[in-house]
Amino acid sequence: MTLDQLTRTPQGLTLDLTDDERAALGELARQLVATPPALLDDLAWLAQVRQASCRLPLRLMATLRAFRNDAGATGALILTGLPVDEDGLPETPSERESVERAATVPAVVAMLVGLQLGEVIAYRNEKTGALVQNVVPVPGLEGTQSNAGSVPLEFHVENAFHPQRPDYVGLLCLRNDHAKRAGTLVTCIRQALPLIEETDRKVLREPRFITAPPPSFHHGDRTMPHPVLTGSPEDPNICLDLNATAGLDDEAREVMARLKQILTDVSTSLVLQSGSMAIIDNRLVLHGRTEFTPRFDGRDRWLHRVYVHLDNRRSRAHRDDAGAVLN
Repeated sequence: MTLDQLTRTPQGLTLDLTDDERAALGELARQLVATPPALLDDLAWLAQVRQASCRLPLRLMATLRAFRNDAGATGALILTGLPVDEDGLPETPSERESVERAATVPAVVAMLVGLQLGEVIAYRNEKTGALVQNVVPVPGLEGTQSNAGSVPLEFHVENAFHPQRPDYVGLLCLRNDHAKRAGTLVTCIRQALPLIEETDRKVLREPRFITAPPPSFHHGDRTMPHPVLTGSPEDPNICLDLNATAGLDDEAREVMARLKQILTDVSTSLVLQSGSMAIIDNRLVLHGRTEFTPRFDGRDRWLHRVYVHLDNRRSRAHRDDAGAVLN
């Protein structure tokens, strides 16, 4: 499987699982749900899931491996036809800090996909360090720039302030909003770069920006000054949160305003429905959210979120006892 063999849409690379592949993946997930202790954050159980990820349908494994090698022009991969039974789901959670602890088929599917890409990780100061987190609207937080809100969410690299931010973010849709129109907005530096003037690129490569932690983290101050673009000048990585990153001088602020407009111009919306999963290369892609109206009736929008690191050794100093949670 190569990227050339995958379906290409304006939203990204897409793989639609066949009925047989969906059935095989569902059976594998159910076996893990039935494997004691069936706790998502238990390291011994997690090791069994890691091993089981080698038994994913071959076409799915090949697709993930190809995406890991090169995320393509849009930096996003959309998997559809995953084994999520929307009618059999419990009510959408609506509490703050919502996470998954007990193994369920959707949560295990998210873990299996993540562990085939790399290592699933979490942050102790975000949602109590849970490996599978719920992205759901929460009463009273509708207007916040957070995963609990329902207003438009500004484009951001996940945990842009953190030196050990994820390489990938996985978002598995259990339910979309009632209107089935809520979308995850994505914009990729690979598509934006040709539209950025060289003088602006130079500013963006200099440490003239600073980023604050998101509301979901419970302590920490702003980062040290950092560049927005790093790595290869022809194919850079991007580190930016339009709600939390600020330029440190007038020129940097003006350049960032122009960059925001370009990123908006090349953005697209991933309207995930039940059983669809978006995998976003967090080094290349900023993501956000369109507005939607929650009803808090148990059937609101519900995503499972997982974070993935490619190099588990890179963050060893930040993980107690070689666990999966970063301090």
